Amino acid sequence: METPPLDELDLKLLQALDVDGRAPFSRIAAVLGVSDQTVARRYRKLVAEGGLRVVGLQDSLRLGHDHWMLRLRCAPEGAEAIAAALARRPDTAWISLTSGGTEVVCMIVPRTQGDHDDLLLGKLPRTPHIVEIRALQMLHRFFGGPDGWLVKHGPLTADQVAALGPLAHHPGAPVRITPDDAALTAVLKRDGRAGYPELQHATGRSESAVKRRLDQLLAAGSLYIDIEYDTMRLGFTHAAVLWITAAPASLDTVGRALAGHEEITYAAATAGPSNLVATVATRDTADLYAYISGKLGRLEGVQHVETSPYIRRVKRLTYQPPIR
Repeated sequence: METPPLDELDLKLLQALDVDGRAPFSRIAAVLGVSDQTVARRYRKLVAEGGLRVVGLQDSLRLGHDHWMLRLRCAPEGAEAIAAALARRPDTAWISLTSGGTEVVCMIVPRTQGDHDDLLLGKLPRTPHIVEIRALQMLHRFFGGPDGWLVKHGPLTADQVAALGPLAHHPGAPVRITPDDAALTAVLKRDGRAGYPELQHATGRSESAVKRRLDQLLAAGSLYIDIEYDTMRLGFTHAAVLWITAAPASLDTVGRALAGHEEITYAAATAGPSNLVATVATRDTADLYAYISGKLGRLEGVQHVETSPYIRRVKRLTYQPPIR
């Protein structure tokens, strides 16, 4: 069944949540010029039908934790099972089948060095049907994470975005997330809009203490609120991973340019066979070709581009979307 597109109010609500996922419905309603009840009703519908999730995530790169992008070339009969097994791991995100369904692309954030070694040196090399493993360490993020993609496409005005804006992030060192924060971050990973009474119950802290700690982590950029949603409902039916090789002297310039392109949903510098990875979303194949041969192709310093179109998303940030 063809998925109906979102209307303008839905898009405005999505962008509002992209700006501040914990903004009260009353504040969102005031900015959008509708009632609180309308915002609540649209939100529930987007959750039920549009794949919307609001989640609280640790910014692992900012906290100094390793991020790895895996490219697993598989025998055709094994790719889906391998992707499904990886999706069940809590340290994986953004798992997709690409290259005609023979490659699994996955982001991992190992919790410990032992987890990293166990997966990359132990389990994966012994997994049947994996033909080749490429592991690319993320060195620097140009776009993604707390940077919401809808700022490039959403219908809100600059004044509306400013009225919704959350706590400003401080440029200094991040606040370390400690074991005492485990209960808080676990609840927010399931529901980034969880209320203070729920957070109080989960952590055993007072409501005022929970609010202070959450505000501290958000302001420092150690924790951020993100949204997951079905980009196809926005009319972007095609997505791909771009493995880009840039001249070393042009790496930073190319990365910054990618971050400004409206088609780019994520861009980072990597260690590995290519030195940049980006994900791109377009409305159709023609737009994907136009982007690769146009904006991307004209960037000075780009030496090579390999394009891996998504066949199916197996896992987004934290959960597995239903198979359509």
